[in-house]
Amino acid sequence: MDLSTVRDLAATTPVERNRVVDLLRGCAILVVILGHWLMAAVQVRDGGLVMGHLLALAPWTHPLTWVFQVMPVFFVVGGYANGLSWRSARRRHLPYAAWLRARLRRLLVPVVPLLLLWLVATGVAWEAGVPAATLRTASQVALVPTWFLAAYVVVCAVAPATLWLWERTGWASIAGGLVVAGLVDLVSIRADLLLVGFVNYLVVWATVSQLGYAWLDGRLAGTGRRLLLAAAGAVGTVALVRFGPYPVSMIGLDGAVVNNSYPTRVTMLTLGLLQCGLVLAVEPLLSRWMQHPRAWTATVLVNTRIMTLYLWHLTAMVLTIGALLLLGGPGLGLDPLSAGWWASRPLWWAALALVTVGAVAALGRFETPRPDESAPPPVWLPVAVTVVACAGLGLMAAKGIVGADGVHWWWPVLTVAAVGLLLLSQRRGAPAAAPSGPR
Repeated sequence: MDLSTVRDLAATTPVERNRVVDLLRGCAILVVILGHWLMAAVQVRDGGLVMGHLLALAPWTHPLTWVFQVMPVFFVVGGYANGLSWRSARRRHLPYAAWLRARLRRLLVPVVPLLLLWLVATGVAWEAGVPAATLRTASQVALVPTWFLAAYVVVCAVAPATLWLWERTGWASIAGGLVVAGLVDLVSIRADLLLVGFVNYLVVWATVSQLGYAWLDGRLAGTGRRLLLAAAGAVGTVALVRFGPYPVSMIGLDGAVVNNSYPTRVTMLTLGLLQCGLVLAVEPLLSRWMQHPRAWTATVLVNTRIMTLYLWHLTAMVLTIGALLLLGGPGLGLDPLSAGWWASRPLWWAALALVTVGAVAALGRFETPRPDESAPPPVWLPVAVTVVACAGLGLMAAKGIVGADGVHWWWPVLTVAAVGLLLLSQRRGAPAAAPSGPR
């Protein structure tokens, strides 16, 4: 998408659009990208590559994750957007299956080139004799973003149900989500049942998204109410960390007895209350800023390619590290946390941004689906695609696609096949009849 098209989109934005939604979505993803690039404390030592993690090397950074772990903000924004979209579908009498298929196309199609690249790259590298541990680490790091995509797709799929719940019970649905998330953690942590904790991927993020419904419906109007929400989130998060088993870091650490983000814990929900209240408290200021043409055009530019940016930024980092190693490791000899290492971070970000922008320029078109005018599919199809694709994405985020026995090709292949089935249902479907009733 060229800049003139972006400028046209910015100039023709409807006046009723809440531009702060787009701003927060874009800022959240950019913070995640820069944070991932910063946390990678990679060093060449004695001819070998040492993979370090900033949070493990510098415990003083753990409180900062309360600011930089911004996934709750993204899910709040997602709730706002999903609520708006589903209500529009209801007014137009658009069936759930057609609505979900459209959402899945926007979210899942951009991941296909990423999975195909890593499937081919790991297959070729395995046959060339590259150690399994190296390939597993590289693919796992590169595919970390897919955990969030899987969680967000699930939240989108259940959005009609959670919106129904919100419309009938209001804040009680959010309070109920807090209670259920806490009970899930209680069972998971007390009984040492890690798998039970994964239930909170749905409970926590679906509840956080309901804050977006509250925002959409004006139930968070007024600075005082928003600051009260932030205070409740702050008190809850501090109490859970101080008196519970939860660590200070809101970003997961390998080897920790309890992680706040793997699996998702109730602390992500209280952090969501805190962050939602704070960012909405400054919404009037942000809204005025978004009236400036340059600021709004930049926001539109990021949002038109936001999934591609997010999905490819760690692949860009892995490829850059690999290229530097082939060149003898220039720039990778600095000791992490040294003055020279910190001073080099802007250059590191610039290099990775350049590679990422190249990926976006080449592959961003997958983020702009063709208009869908086909008949709605049977409801089982988008639901099945959601289950298969999210299971595959979650497994790849956790384990990469390479094990000691070789490339686990079936994970990416099943995910790509699910997306292909989704697209095939659109192309083979008969043209949809015009919806009846009021729009």
